[in-house]
Amino acid sequence: MSRNEQNTHMSQRIPQMTDIPTAEEVAAERERLQYQKRYRQTIRTTIYALIVVAAVAVLIATMFLPVLQVSGTSMEPTLEDGDVIVLIKTGDFETGDLVGFYYQNKLLLKRVIAGPGDIVDIDDKGNVYVNDELLNESYVTEKALGESDREYPYQVPDGRYFVMGDNRTTSIDSRSTAIGCIETDQIVGKVIFRMWPLNRLSLIR
Repeated sequence: MSRNEQNTHMSQRIPQMTDIPTAEEVAAERERLQYQKRYRQTIRTTIYALIVVAAVAVLIATMFLPVLQVSGTSMEPTLEDGDVIVLIKTGDFETGDLVGFYYQNKLLLKRVIAGPGDIVDIDDKGNVYVNDELLNESYVTEKALGESDREYPYQVPDGRYFVMGDNRTTSIDSRSTAIGCIETDQIVGKVIFRMWPLNRLSLIR
């Protein structure tokens, strides 16, 4: 074996020396590892918090504050097609309240005109009377009798509400026997707020 081969063989057998890290390097590495651990914990905590917030928001929206998108023109000019609105679940409804209710698996939006036992009368010009008093309907831009096959005066049955759309010429509502007066358990809630579009953000009355 030549001298070069012996030197190479010996160098392979001798352990290679490594630099011993300084105390500052050890501290820096420990800090880096601790930072990574804290970062992962923060990410996990944030994800868990977002999941909880989303679940609570869905629960609130489902049980207390349903959010709906308006479809159609029957509530113009108060509500327009595409508006996103918030309802509040309640069992207390008064004349003038906007409500959402189920009808044949569809959700309709109309305004409460009269409650149980009230007497409704509508003349040919579209003026609405409840218990012989003319309603001041500032939310209506054009009065009309609309699609109505009822005989007036008409008394609202117990446990029901007489509802009408604000767009009286196009709305199909309690004036038609096809829909009739709605029962309390059909009502999802009362419209309280418009959240979209942003330029029309407002409380609804």
